[in-house]
Amino acid sequence: MKVIIAGAGSVGSSIARELLAHRHEVLLIDPKPEVIGRSGLRGAKWLIGDACELSTLKEAKVDEADVVVSATGDDKVNLVVSLLAKTEFGVGRTVGRVNNPKNDWMFDGSWGVDVAVNTPRLMTALVEEAVEIGDVVRLLTLQTGVASLVEFTVPQHSDLIGRTVGQIQWPADATLVAILRDQAPITPSVDDVVDHRDELFFVTTIAAEEELRALLAPGTEEDADELRSDEGEDDGFDG
Repeated sequence: MKVIIAGAGSVGSSIARELLAHRHEVLLIDPKPEVIGRSGLRGAKWLIGDACELSTLKEAKVDEADVVVSATGDDKVNLVVSLLAKTEFGVGRTVGRVNNPKNDWMFDGSWGVDVAVNTPRLMTALVEEAVEIGDVVRLLTLQTGVASLVEFTVPQHSDLIGRTVGQIQWPADATLVAILRDQAPITPSVDDVVDHRDELFFVTTIAAEEELRALLAPGTEEDADELRSDEGEDDGFDG
């Protein structure tokens, strides 16, 4: 796979190092010549220039790339590079780094971004996932904000405990994709019984995420009664 990375700072270099270790072809674009000497990236190709300039992207042969990663510390640059890669060169997949969470809303298909990586938000999610039990935690946004990967750790007194996956009426646009139990991943089936401290992972639309939160972590007695009333139904499993 051929990957072009705009920005050879700590983030771009780390991505390149991992890709090179997996035997991918990597070209880094950066305006500062000194980054080549301090990077220590063996096997990487380099182009010194402004990735926001069409001439630079043409020289990099962006049209031949499988993926373009915009990993600079400037959100404006990352948006422009993604847009040019998608609209001018028809790159199949673009990944954009979000530096300021306030700019997250712009990193979508209208700016040519297929996948937005919001580092501050991702770090927050990982912290919450480690300590939050009984709440739905969004781990990752997928498909330019259309869907997300969320996690829920089953608390001790949850109404889910003892029920099979098939007995729970999941939201229509939320799919249970994995259960992590005793540090071992399980592919869920309708007969799997939910237990205390199970970690449930869902791929869900953003719209259905609130429905999932109301189901898994009911905040009112009315919500809890609704959850209990679904017991015994077998037709809601999406896995």
